[in-house]
Amino acid sequence: MASVIKDKTPLLTSFLLPLLSDHVSRNPTTTSPPFFLGVSGPQGSGKTSLVTILAANLRATPHKLNVVVFSIDDIYRTHADQCALSELYPENKLVQHRGEPGTHDVELGKVVFQSLREQKETKIPVYDKSKFNGKGDRLNSVDWETVKGPYDIVIFEGWCVGFRPLSDEELKQKWENSRQAQKGTLGRHALEHLQFINTKLKDYDSLTNSLDALIHIDAEDTAFVYDWRIQQEHGLFASHGSGMTDDQVIDFVDGYMPAYELYVDTLRRGALKEKGKQLRVVIGKDRNTSKVVNL
Repeated sequence: MASVIKDKTPLLTSFLLPLLSDHVSRNPTTTSPPFFLGVSGPQGSGKTSLVTILAANLRATPHKLNVVVFSIDDIYRTHADQCALSELYPENKLVQHRGEPGTHDVELGKVVFQSLREQKETKIPVYDKSKFNGKGDRLNSVDWETVKGPYDIVIFEGWCVGFRPLSDEELKQKWENSRQAQKGTLGRHALEHLQFINTKLKDYDSLTNSLDALIHIDAEDTAFVYDWRIQQEHGLFASHGSGMTDDQVIDFVDGYMPAYELYVDTLRRGALKEKGKQLRVVIGKDRNTSKVVNL
């Protein structure tokens, strides 16, 4: 997969560098806010590896930029808080494990964003997905990474970065369509349970609104996530010695699918207010690029 991902780096930098140059011209001092780049893509699509390569490229000559990488995964609720949430809403399958909007500590994300924006020394949260047999837990703050400014660019990546909440009418229509067609996962859930995550997603707007640009790695078929996520879990098991079984992964991904079905269409049309600030890179099951759209 590394060679496939590496091939995308020139495409991404050619999109990013002019926007970054314009940002610097408007924010010329070391106390000015850094450039915030969002990178969104489904689990297993290779976005984390892509971000690692992109960040390394930007840090190297000739760019020599101070790059901070921050994942939305790292602000998942602690294991204890997630257990409390699932106990509070036992009938809502969407919040029984990490994943859907509402299972992140958005307030923590806002604090980290603000600290980086103000060019302060910042502790970046770290979440270990292998804890509690794959259920995961956030590490104690003493084990978080500390970064120091001045920062040039902050890359905020994650599976739901850029998702925007729907109106009540849009949400209900998608739910009804899924039930009538007996297609997808929305019809398996009560409408009020979907409304719960949609309401929670409104809190994420403050993070999305902070982005100066967004790269969306989009799958030709969202169902690819099942195979990709199983591959990812096998790698996690090999490196950590623990993780989920294939059946557990399928059940786990089922918990994410409603959000894909609700919000990816909107993301494909553009999540940012300004035109020219979002790049959509469509990939096939082999993760090769099949289409590129500048929104």
